[in-house]
Amino acid sequence: MLTALEVAQMIDHSILLPTQTEKDLEEGIAYCRQVRVKCVAPKAFQAPQAKRLLEGSDVRLCIPVAFPQGLNAPEVKRYEAEWAIGHGAQELDMVMNVSALKSRRYEYVERDIAGVVEAAGRHNVPVKVILETCLLTDDEKVKACQIAERAGALFVKTSTATQPGGATVEDIRLMRQSVSEKVVVKASAYVTTIEKVLALYEAGARRFGTGYTRQILEGLQALSKTS
Repeated sequence: MLTALEVAQMIDHSILLPTQTEKDLEEGIAYCRQVRVKCVAPKAFQAPQAKRLLEGSDVRLCIPVAFPQGLNAPEVKRYEAEWAIGHGAQELDMVMNVSALKSRRYEYVERDIAGVVEAAGRHNVPVKVILETCLLTDDEKVKACQIAERAGALFVKTSTATQPGGATVEDIRLMRQSVSEKVVVKASAYVTTIEKVLALYEAGARRFGTGYTRQILEGLQALSKTS
């Protein structure tokens, strides 16, 4: 059984809902510092405030790029990445251009990702590429994973939680099989229970994006007492 710290160290705690306020950000970061999650992912404009709230902790700041649809031009995404890093981002979660992928503009998609990776790489900031798997066929998921790795991304990620579907065991298995061992698979969206975390972990996920960190860790504690 994974420990609470081991689980927390795989969690990117999201505070991305448009209805979540600065108070939610402050309370969320205070909790994340307490349980020592890996990352906090606030809305992009909150990067400076989040950086201040995280000072003195080992919790990393993850900022989204082109969130949630990924349809910005590559030059805009690159600028977003540079701005985020300049304001404290230590990791970036960029959204892939699903429309371009479905149009089979594979070179464009690779260039789109590579521009962000190049900008981030100058500062040793890892890039996660969100595929939005619920919108893709299995063949497209494989292709997207391969393009992301070729472009230099260190993570491939399932979802934004702004579409009807989120992380599934089947998608995590497929993504894990589609990239080399140097690429981490991140499960995100509708990851709300410790049972789902453990199932996705078994399938190959090693990072989790969720706004349900408290419920997951409390669920782990309850599970540990009954095992």
